[in-house]
This record gives sequence, structure tokens and C-alpha cells, in this order.
Amino acid sequence: MRIVITGASGQVGSELKDLLLEDTEKECYFLDRKQLPLDQIQIIQEILAIYQPDLIIHAGAYTAVDKAEEDQVTANLVNHFACEEIAQYCHINHTRLIAISTDYVFDGTSDVALTEMAATAPINVYGETKLAGEQAIQKWCPEAIIIRTSWVYSSYGKNFVKTMCRLMAERDEVNVINDQIGSPTYARDLAAAILKIADSSGFESGIYNYSNEGAVSWYDFAVAIRDFRSFDCQVNPIPTSAYPTPARRPKYSLLDKSKIKDTFAVEVPNWEKSLANMLAEEFKN
Repeated sequence: MRIVITGASGQVGSELKDLLLEDTEKECYFLDRKQLPLDQIQIIQEILAIYQPDLIIHAGAYTAVDKAEEDQVTANLVNHFACEEIAQYCHINHTRLIAISTDYVFDGTSDVALTEMAATAPINVYGETKLAGEQAIQKWCPEAIIIRTSWVYSSYGKNFVKTMCRLMAERDEVNVINDQIGSPTYARDLAAAILKIADSSGFESGIYNYSNEGAVSWYDFAVAIRDFRSFDCQVNPIPTSAYPTPARRPKYSLLDKSKIKDTFAVEVPNWEKSLANMLAEEFKN
């Protein structure tokens, strides 16, 4: 199987690379933003044609949530129109497609875990562009699989866990939001789930949710990070209103994983177990 992975230098892309490097049965091409500039949509299909993949795992995205509020053009190119180009290529060339989306397609007003059928209503530009990307994929490549995920972290790149570790090592106390509820996603778990789906005999199209099990606030998450790493740092809970940001965030975006577990029998570890696994590793780049 010949696979192209976009967003190869991102968190999910990096974890996919680690898992795939030892798989001799797959011919893998890891494309970062230099090799596949997702904001240059006029050349995307031409570049993909060079590799003639059997499967594209589209993990590339514009993920700077706050910056997207003022850089809407680039966010839309990368998260929406690049998806359209990739989906068109896959449909024309009978290439399978697995694309990563986000819990930010929801408005956060629910108080129960969100299924794939829950109404979408993004409240920031990032969420709007990711939802537009989902819709473009479903229009041009209805046989694709879209996986919505949330609060992604890993030993690679910039993320909440690594930021908290740095701040807790430097400071006596940190303030963390306690009224946004969701579930973290260890990028390695997500990468493993993606590969299990890619290897499955049945490639059932549609939208699926994936995050680690359990509901948690950012404050609870920070306390767990402190306790696992034994930092001598006080963690103070604060409301969202005390930490204004350019982009609004959903207050509640816990994802229901029943569909992906039932369809593909993927493992969904508890968030605390996955956090412990990640914190036991050395941080990278």
C-alpha cells in the first residue's frame, strides 16, 4: 500500500511517522508544508499525482486558533480549499482518504457527549474553516472517512501538556480555565486508530469521533500533569471570562466514541493512562 501523509511535521503526522517507519509492507511519503504547501491550492493535485497513493491520510491543517481570527484567508485556504482539492483528487483517482477534523465544529452548548450526528455550529474562524473542509470532502469524496478529535497533545510540537510542564517548572503557580469541558487526545493513540482503520477490511465512509475516554476540564488536566510530573506548583482554577482570547472556545465538546469503537474495534484508552504514557517520554522538537 502506498500512503501519503500530509502535515507530516505536526503532532499526528509525527506520531504516524513513528508508527509507520517499521512497517515494511507500506510505502509511505510524509509531506510537510514545504513539500505540500496547503495554501497553494492550485498545485496540490499535481503534487499528489507524483506519488499516486492508494491512501491519503490528511493530517495537515491550519491550527493556530486565535491567529485564524485575523488570518482568515490562509485558514480558509488550508482548512477548506485544500481539503476540496485533496478530495477531488481522491475521487477521480479512486484513492482512499482519511481526514482529521476537530471538536471546534460544535458551539459547546451541549451538556451530553456529542455524537457524529450532533448539530454543528462553530463559534470561531478555525471551526468554520474546518467544517467547510468537512463539507467539501463529503461533497467531492463521499467515500472518505473524517475523524473529529479534540485537545490533541504529544511529545512533538507545541501543545497544552508541554506548555504546562514548562510553566510549572518556571513558576510557583499557574491559572488554568476550569469551565471548558472535553477530553484530551494523545496523538499516538489517534495515529494508532487511524492505521487500524487503514488496515481494516471494511472502509466504511462517514464521520467518526476519536479522543481519549473520560471528561475533564483544562484545570483538571493541568492538575494531573502537575501530579504526574511532581511539580511544586499551585494550579488555580479560573473561568473563561478571566482569560479572554481572540477566538471563542466551546464550553463543552466531549466526543462520543461509540461509533468508531463499534465500526472498527479501535482502542480508546482513558485520558489519564495516555497522559502518563506521554509524560514518561522525552519531549521532542
